[in-house]
Amino acid sequence: MTKAATGIKIIVDNRKARFDFIIEDTYEAGLELMGSEVKSIRAGQVNLKDSYIAFVNGQAFLQKAHISIYTPSSYNNHAPERLRKLLMHREELDKIERKITQQGYTCVPTKLYFKNGRIKLEVGIAKGKLKGDKRDSIKNREHDREMARARSRK
Repeated sequence: MTKAATGIKIIVDNRKARFDFIIEDTYEAGLELMGSEVKSIRAGQVNLKDSYIAFVNGQAFLQKAHISIYTPSSYNNHAPERLRKLLMHREELDKIERKITQQGYTCVPTKLYFKNGRIKLEVGIAKGKLKGDKRDSIKNREHDREMARARSRK
């Protein structure tokens, strides 16, 4: 978990989404959460690995995001993979929905973080990478590591 000077503390970063997709545009969204979910997120018990954003009747929902059960909450707990409504401006929702109706585009969560005490989700409009693109990503990452090692040896 890192903390920047702007009051942002990253809880989880969806690195798999950045590997599998080319993120073209990002938006910030709030989440409609239960109390036990907030406590679990504060404890860092969240996974965005295979999650995505789906639209139902003009509303955006986070699907397949796993927020673990908060055990001290006992009977007031939440379902770990329930639908969670995204809180965004209508213009942003319409813009994202128009974009993902085009062929090849999808909407994925890229980061979950605290911003001034509130939980925010960074949502990215993405296009899937081909197998060759993924290989290029791996090759570039390894090249950058080698360059960093060479610089640190000097």
